[in-house]
Amino acid sequence: MKLKGAEILLRCLEEEGVDTIFGYPGGAVLPIYDALYHSKIRHILVRHEQGAAHAADGYARATGKVGVCIATSGPGATNLVTGIATAYMDSIPLVCFTGQVATHLIGKDAFQEADITGITLPITKHNYLVERTEDVARVVKEAFYIARTNRPGPVVVDLPRDVMDREIEYEPAGEEINIRGYRVMKGYNMGQVKLAVELIKKAERPVIYAGGGVISSEAADELRELAEKRKIPVTTTLMGLGAFPSNHYLSLGMLGMHGTRYANYAISESDLIIAAGVRFDDRVTGKLDAFAPGAKVIHIDIDAAEIGKNVEAHVPIVGQVKEVLRAINERLDAVEEYTEWHRTIDRWKDEYPLTYGSPSPGRIMPQHIIEKISEITEGRAIITTEVGQNQMWTAQYYKFKYPRTFISSGGLGTMGFGFPAAIGAKIARPDWPVFDIAGDGSIQMNIQELATAVQYKLPVIICILNNQYLGMVRQWQGLFYNRRYSYTDISHQPDFVKLAEAYGAVGMRVKDSAEVERAIKEALKVDDRPVVIDFWVEREADVYPMVPPGKSLLEMVGGD
Repeated sequence: MKLKGAEILLRCLEEEGVDTIFGYPGGAVLPIYDALYHSKIRHILVRHEQGAAHAADGYARATGKVGVCIATSGPGATNLVTGIATAYMDSIPLVCFTGQVATHLIGKDAFQEADITGITLPITKHNYLVERTEDVARVVKEAFYIARTNRPGPVVVDLPRDVMDREIEYEPAGEEINIRGYRVMKGYNMGQVKLAVELIKKAERPVIYAGGGVISSEAADELRELAEKRKIPVTTTLMGLGAFPSNHYLSLGMLGMHGTRYANYAISESDLIIAAGVRFDDRVTGKLDAFAPGAKVIHIDIDAAEIGKNVEAHVPIVGQVKEVLRAINERLDAVEEYTEWHRTIDRWKDEYPLTYGSPSPGRIMPQHIIEKISEITEGRAIITTEVGQNQMWTAQYYKFKYPRTFISSGGLGTMGFGFPAAIGAKIARPDWPVFDIAGDGSIQMNIQELATAVQYKLPVIICILNNQYLGMVRQWQGLFYNRRYSYTDISHQPDFVKLAEAYGAVGMRVKDSAEVERAIKEALKVDDRPVVIDFWVEREADVYPMVPPGKSLLEMVGGD
């Protein structure tokens, strides 16, 4: 059977189980869009290519499947770059298809030509420039395989227009995948597992430190089993939220720069850290040479390059977190003892709860809004965030109970991520309420995607914590730059209610704490379009506790 390259591409995507593509058409991808016209695959037309990458990312985080996006050559492809880098930093599986000028024009500065494989080389697991139609089927199969195996991540496939237009006799790619230099990690070192078990049995002040690798490995059940079997307190990274129920008696919440005081105290005073699917990044460790000085470290991760990169691992275990935790659990007996360690942590929780003050007239404390969303949804919602104070307040005050319900840009800290990611999450899991907790600065970076959400009748709820500042930058200026608020006042802004209505969405404005609950419940009743709630929050509310840069986790500011 003879098929064009674009037809082969779509057939291969269907074989990979792809049901949704997020994209934006252009000249170099016209053959693909012509093939999409007759395809079973649902295409979501975004309003900016960055929105396509973030929506595909949100879809992937909400499901565990590979997210797919497409953009044309040149500026279309470069507009994907921030989204690709976001996925790369957080280990999210994406396959991004980009159009390219015809092969005979590559390297000649043709109209809308950009070397997207060169540009994305540092921010992808792998990328391809497909120069022959005969290679399309193999490359697509390899791209999905690479994106989802080992440590997940994004793959870019660059497709010249003539390769997509050319017709050949179609031969499906074989089932066997053999990529030179790439091997899927299988198994783990049982000797290291046994050493870990012995350390856990001897520990008097153990802490489990869990990250995004627990979620990508689908290891939440194994994590909870270990914690409950040995009565070990659990703290998570930002990316690990949802891996362990926030309302569990063993939960310490998030640790690090804006973690709870009791999580930071516990990790600092521990004698054993069981680190699962984490990378010990700077926002978690604070001053490295002061991080958990008395603790032995068991570090479990699929990526050998992460082990020992920042913090020495006394027992390194390379393997799938789920498999390794299961092996550890099988070798441990349950304990019932309530020790001095638990009493100490309980005392810290009593002494240092997360707290906040009262608002000025006509303003609301942002933490109160997060608490109300958590209370009303009972943890059964998907929460995306933008980046900044809104992200940290969400991490602190929303009670996450399930994996894949917190979706946020962690490693790259991408403003404008949350709303398109919420669109992707809602399409992936339409039966779940989806909220985007946003700042008034970050929401404006991709607010054009309101048109996408309205077009596809997606009842995503955007909660803008509107303080007329770039809040987190303003907080740092207040703490470390003598309150010189240099270019962080953004009080000149649109009327978000009118803007929402102009797009065809529902707009609300709330300035009184007594109206917060009503507004959230009203928004949840809307089932055919997005809702924008403009919450006017205390202008100079800060995120506390906070570990100042370069300080140890014990040198927290505020929150006491």
